[in-house]
Amino acid sequence: MTAKLDYRWHLRELMATRGMFSTTDLGPLLVERGIQLSASQIYRLVVEKPERLSLKTLMALLDILDCTMDELIEPVAAAGATRSRKAAGSGASGRASGGGGVGSFRPKRARIVPDSSS
Repeated sequence: MTAKLDYRWHLRELMATRGMFSTTDLGPLLVERGIQLSASQIYRLVVEKPERLSLKTLMALLDILDCTMDELIEPVAAAGATRSRKAAGSGASGRASGGGGVGSFRPKRARIVPDSSS
């Protein structure tokens, strides 16, 4: 029996390691390389695993992030159907709580303290 393959998409993590914490950071860089995507398309490209991707877009991402294809796309064995349903159900809450693998690359939260000199 042939093993079923899947992949992990590391765009969000690679952007974070390069100081790009917003999907809007990617738009102008793609345009410089001749790739025209809407804001929603860029958002989906960053936060979701793409099923179809133009090779020109892929090459632009590799150039922007100065990375290899192995760093951006990690081949893995496919998970079972039960596992993928479970992950899909918890995906939104994982993103909201800081999931997605960017963890320590997130910027520090600013603290506003009252002025004690008044």
